Order: sequence, then C-alpha cells, then structure tokens
Amino acid sequence: MAITALMVKELREKTGAGMMDCKGALEHTNGDMELAIDYLREKGIAKAAKKASRVAAEGLCSVVVAGNEAVIFELNSETDFVAKNTQFLDLIETVGQALVHSNVKTDEEALNLVVNGKTIDVLLADATATIGEKISLRRVTRVTKASEQGFGAYKHMGGRIAVLAVLAKENDEIAKDIAMHVAAQKPLYLDRSQVDQETLEHEKHVLTQQALQEGKPANIVDKMVIGRLNKYLQDICLVDQGFVKDPDIKVSEYLKNNKNQVLNFIRLEVGEGIEKKQEDFAAEVMAQVRK
Repeated sequence: MAITALMVKELREKTGAGMMDCKGALEHTNGDMELAIDYLREKGIAKAAKKASRVAAEGLCSVVVAGNEAVIFELNSETDFVAKNTQFLDLIETVGQALVHSNVKTDEEALNLVVNGKTIDVLLADATATIGEKISLRRVTRVTKASEQGFGAYKHMGGRIAVLAVLAKENDEIAKDIAMHVAAQKPLYLDRSQVDQETLEHEKHVLTQQALQEGKPANIVDKMVIGRLNKYLQDICLVDQGFVKDPDIKVSEYLKNNKNQVLNFIRLEVGEGIEKKQEDFAAEVMAQVRK
C-alpha cells in the first residue's frame, strides 16, 4: 500500500512521533493506522503523544556562532522550571551546535536534521517523554556574514532574550554593545526605511484622533501629528534610539563615531507569539468537586 503524506501527518498528530518514524510505522503495518499507533507505542516512540496538545510557552532562546555562520532559535517548554533543568540545557546546547554546523535555515529543516542517529524531531519527542513536559523548537534562523563583517551575539537572563546583530566591520566590542542595546531597548526596525506604509498610516491615524480628542485646533493638529510620529519612529528604529550605554547620543552617532554600521539584527524573547493558556485553578478545583 502506498504511504501518503496525509497518512504520515495524521499519524504524527495522533502520536507526536517524528515524521520518519511515522512513515516507517505505516510501512511496517501496510498503512493500518491503528496498528501503526500500537507499533509506535511498543517502540516507546509515542510516549509523548498525550503531551502534544499542551502549550509550550516557556523555555529559552539561544544564539550560536561558528565562523561566518550563526543560528538563533527558541526551544520551548511548558514551565520556566523545566527550562533550568540540566537535561533541557544540554538539549539546547546539542541542538544549537548541530544547527550551526549544518546548512538548515528553517524550522522544518531543523526538525529533520539528524544528530547522533536521530532527527531533532525525535530528540524533542524523547525529551518530552523523559522530562514530562512538551518540548518544541521554533523560530530557527540562519545568518551568513561576509569575512569582513562582524557578529554580535548576546543572551540576557540565560536566554530569556537572545540577540544576533550583523555589523559592516568586525569589532567584537562594538558588536556586543549593539546586541546588548537591542536586547534592552527592543527596536522593531533597523531604520525608518524599513517601516511599512501601513504601519505609518495606522499610527498617523491614531495620533490624529488623539490630538482631536484633546481639543486641539484643526490648523495645528497636522504639525502635532508630525512631531509625535517622529517621536514614535525614534522609539522603534534602532539607529534613532538613544544609545543604552550613553543616552545623550543616538545609536547612529555611536556607530558613526566608531566608523561602523548595523546591517541587520534579530531579537527573540521567550514565548513571543504563543497564546498562553490561562489557568483558573479555582475553576479546576470546583470541577473536580462536582465530579
């Protein structure tokens, strides 16, 4: 029987096992879904299945540099406590080294990367089974620089925040300063040229409504909006921000004084974009009482 991608996807969703394990199980059982589930359970590969639907919004971010290659990624767990576990810390180190010494660029490629005879997907499933919490990988990004360029890598609070910056000229001190600034000040864009028109129009509309609500005369509203929009752009663009180590100068001035330039940056903070489950312990207790 031909094993289709949809069959593999269905088995993976039901068991939490890796794609290759699911494909192998289906081949072994000639496409019988229930037998394939039993096969994976017998092999111990589906131990993590019941944890697959849990929300993993804690964990750590990491950035790893090797020569002209760097990767930045996030490894999630369900609780902050597990993120301090030795096994979790060893896993994030293993994953980081494997990624930076490979050519993977996306989450999907990373999950299929083989490390010590197992895909990273299987390593995460194994960790989920032994640690007891859902462990997942996301936001994998690879950056390649030219030989004359420099990387700035920084992790704050052990990896609650991770930053990778690329500078036009290699300079470890300047690169680290910029990475630390990005971690602290959370810029959204490198400079104003990167701010899309939709964002600008939305902010301009909000600021206009604010000025009108304040009862300002219509003839000066436009001037007020221009001033406030300029302040907004200063806050969200890296080169326009006050430099964290010397707020009296902008980042652009700091770079100019050191004859350097930021080409790109990536900032990750644990749990961004994940909808966290809101626990209502009182409701849970009452539900148990009513049973």
